[in-house]
Amino acid sequence: MLMSNRDRIARLHYMPYSFRVLQAGDHVLCAVTGQRIALEDLRYWSIARQEPYASADASVQAELRAHGPR
Repeated sequence: MLMSNRDRIARLHYMPYSFRVLQAGDHVLCAVTGQRIALEDLRYWSIARQEPYASADASVQAELRAHGPR
């Protein structure tokens, strides 16, 4: 049986400028909003927290949550 990666959450390892697929899938979920992000649209993530974000704003929210306002 041919397995499809459609509608499956991928597991990724986030690195500078790229990510490595650890478990095949077609999307991840934003760590802040829960929004579905297609892998080809994924642009924001935290290497330290190993979390994906749907937008720059979500990334900033996660940073503020982790470290508080400076």
